[in-house]
Amino acid sequence: MTEKILLSDYDFELPRELIAQEPLPHRDDSRMMIVNRQEKGIHHRYFQNLAEYFGPGDVLVINDSKVVPARAWGRLASQQEIYIEFLFIKEIEPAVWEVLCRPARKVRQGVRLIFSSELEAEVVSSGQLGHRLLHFNSNEVKNKLKKIGVPPLPPYIKRQKDDPRLKTIDRERYQTIYAEQEGSIAAPTAGLHFTEESLETLRNKGVDILRLTLNVGEATFQPVRVHEITHHRMLTEYFYIPEKTAQAINLAKKEGRKITAAGTTVVRTLEGSWSAGQLPAGEGSTSIFIYPGFRFQVVDRLLTNFHLPKSTLIMLASAFAGHDLIMAAYREAVAHRYRFFSYGDCMLIF
Repeated sequence: MTEKILLSDYDFELPRELIAQEPLPHRDDSRMMIVNRQEKGIHHRYFQNLAEYFGPGDVLVINDSKVVPARAWGRLASQQEIYIEFLFIKEIEPAVWEVLCRPARKVRQGVRLIFSSELEAEVVSSGQLGHRLLHFNSNEVKNKLKKIGVPPLPPYIKRQKDDPRLKTIDRERYQTIYAEQEGSIAAPTAGLHFTEESLETLRNKGVDILRLTLNVGEATFQPVRVHEITHHRMLTEYFYIPEKTAQAINLAKKEGRKITAAGTTVVRTLEGSWSAGQLPAGEGSTSIFIYPGFRFQVVDRLLTNFHLPKSTLIMLASAFAGHDLIMAAYREAVAHRYRFFSYGDCMLIF
């Protein structure tokens, strides 16, 4: 009989003060825990040491999706003193968007909302857990969000709507330096540590740096609400793998060269796309849920941040390194006062 994998197996105690509220002054100042799967060893380094773990011909795969300023505040037309926070999830059709809102109790069907002098909307339907469909008075919502929106920081990073950091520090730093393809509502945070200098150091060492795009959506931070995690179902996220990337990875796998994924979004794209012994190029979608017992076909090493308790992301890391080793690494990280989550430190698992 297969042993059950329980949600409680992925819980851990985290002091609140270890949740990073701001980025470090320099991206590559982050600490980097080294987790050696073969030796079951844990070591402490800095991200600036990353190139030491790469050799000529190794491959690093990055996610170049760009975070859109998808967080904005709207007022009730009938009670303009009341502000509601909105997360713009996706455009359903021109002028119609799916959003998350809080507090949601006042955002009922038929309610009119005012976001700016140019942007208003009506609630056309209500869904569970704060989801709403809004019909706007403009087809150019995405462009208008660039004016009124701010980075959609996760809720554990505390910001009020008038916090100046949202339009200064966060607008720059909650974005990788190589972000190009707009579409994410959360940053692929393992990539936040890279600088132009660190990438150039890797290139000079003969590392092949490849791009793909996975637009981070709700699936990445979707909470697990089942006791036995195998019953969890991931939402769908969309990706694009360039022909150059697919060809280079297929050749590297054939030649036995190491593939390092910069983040869990890269892992899910590569492992979810791998088919019949190769990686196809092109557009697609994935709802792959990676947890212990998963057999990895593509990724040999993983660079990742420290993730929330009971999240699908810590389950993915546990699938890659083993549950006991990952949980030991997290206990070690707490003991050594690592910085956690999006603006926090990272680990390299190999």
